[in-house]
Amino acid sequence: MYAYVARQAIFDRAKEVIGYELLFRDGQQNCYPNIEPDEATSKLINQHHLSTELTDITDGKKAFLNFYRDTLLYRFPTSLDPLTTVIEVIETTEVDAELIRACKHLHDLGYKLALDDYDFDTRWDPLFPYVAMVKIEADERSLQQLPGLLERIRHRPVKVVVERIETNVQFEQFLALGVDYFQGYFFTRPEVMQRKDLPVMKLNLLRMIEISARHDFAMSDMNSVLERDASLAFKLLRYMNNPANYQRQKISSLLHALNYMGQIEVKKFIALLAMANLGDSKPDELLTLSLSRAKFCQAVADYRGDEQNPPKGFLIGLLSTLDAMLDLSMQDIVRRLPLADDISAALRGESGDLRRYLELAQAYEQANWTQTEHLAEALAIPADLMAVKYQQAIQWADELKNTAI
Repeated sequence: MYAYVARQAIFDRAKEVIGYELLFRDGQQNCYPNIEPDEATSKLINQHHLSTELTDITDGKKAFLNFYRDTLLYRFPTSLDPLTTVIEVIETTEVDAELIRACKHLHDLGYKLALDDYDFDTRWDPLFPYVAMVKIEADERSLQQLPGLLERIRHRPVKVVVERIETNVQFEQFLALGVDYFQGYFFTRPEVMQRKDLPVMKLNLLRMIEISARHDFAMSDMNSVLERDASLAFKLLRYMNNPANYQRQKISSLLHALNYMGQIEVKKFIALLAMANLGDSKPDELLTLSLSRAKFCQAVADYRGDEQNPPKGFLIGLLSTLDAMLDLSMQDIVRRLPLADDISAALRGESGDLRRYLELAQAYEQANWTQTEHLAEALAIPADLMAVKYQQAIQWADELKNTAI
């Protein structure tokens, strides 16, 4: 498993994830790690192993990988599966006859190539016969020059990806221009922040979250919520019996779960169920992000020996996307939810250990390696171990989402 790797989702026009860009700390400019020429043969022998690791990280979707000049010239991308890999040519790469031959060779082998941080310069034109995608920045210049680019590639099988989409307004702007794919954290932002009344169903789900965050579990309170919607009880049991959680005994009721799994695990499942149903109209990736943050923040809390009842590390990660789920400000949500003071403070962005857990998860998501080291040091935890925990959290989230939702 790669020690340090982050993933960032790439969405289609319907906000469905089509792949993930993978960013490696041990490679220049987050590129696929360099391989010395004399290691090429052994890497080729291990190509199935490499591809399997990458698809584990990407949940079986396409892996977008940055390659710099030398790795392209030595054909190192050929150690990966062309059906699951998109080769990104980074913007600092010199375009010459040698590079063009390498790109043509990779294209002829069936690999899809993308021009990363495309700047509309004509020096890239010789590569267009071999390129499947161009990636541009979400800035004013791109808005102005995009129509001309789309006209130029109208008769070519070239898709446009816009990177660093940070707001839903930006998403809508580029969507209207005909862009094919979108990358950025726009999906974690509330679409329309306004005061609004929540439907009864979502109020019930928030009530479930509030119950899961208490120190003492109130069976009668939980049953009163489940009685209002029988489908929630069914979904809760389905979550608890999910193969991703390796239960050795089938859970048949909430009481059975309490006796067999204990309060803390049951609280986690109740909160998971609530979050999954709160975001029923949102991109699936938003729930995946919530799940991975929950698992990762729980791992940090476990390592530091935090009290686990209620499971605050798990909850701070899970609830960190509530504002995007409900299209409300986090301040408004926290006022409606009677959570523990430290959980509420962390969700509002106030400093403290729980907030640092969440910030560490976000630093890994954004491949901000300097920040991961700084926060790991502040929390007195080993950064290398947390990098592994982050990858494990991603895979757990993918498996849980795919088998239980």
